[in-house]
Amino acid sequence: MLTKLEKAEKRWGGANKLVDQWLNHRRKLLIQYFIVAGLAPYSRAEKSLPTLEQVKNFCDQLVDYVSEGHFEVYNNVVKACEKFGESSIDTAKALLPQISDSTDAALDFNDKYTEAADEEILYQLDNDLSKLAQAMEARFELEDQLLEVLYNRHS
Repeated sequence: MLTKLEKAEKRWGGANKLVDQWLNHRRKLLIQYFIVAGLAPYSRAEKSLPTLEQVKNFCDQLVDYVSEGHFEVYNNVVKACEKFGESSIDTAKALLPQISDSTDAALDFNDKYTEAADEEILYQLDNDLSKLAQAMEARFELEDQLLEVLYNRHS
């Protein structure tokens, strides 16, 4: 996922301040994911679970990222596409509902772990992180398609 992010940053970085900020937030989210999942280069010395607090911090970043997309970035991209014709707006509007599927997965993950009072829930974390990673990877690909439409047709 980080390799794809680096490609996105090279492709669209510097084109728009909001997009730069959004890609930077994606990077921070991915780093936090690797920390919580205990993946290299953020592996824990001994195989142990993260703290519930670490997972809740990850959830905060996850919700911030998802919200930023829906309430800031997507609206601006769709508005930009509207200026350039029906095919652009149709493409953008076709991608947004697909992105929403991953929003549900992110919010479900957030609800499960931010409402948890008992650390026993962390035994389910690996499985839940795996499902979330699949949903978020699909989301990142769709978001990148949205940016590519804007970049290819309007740069």
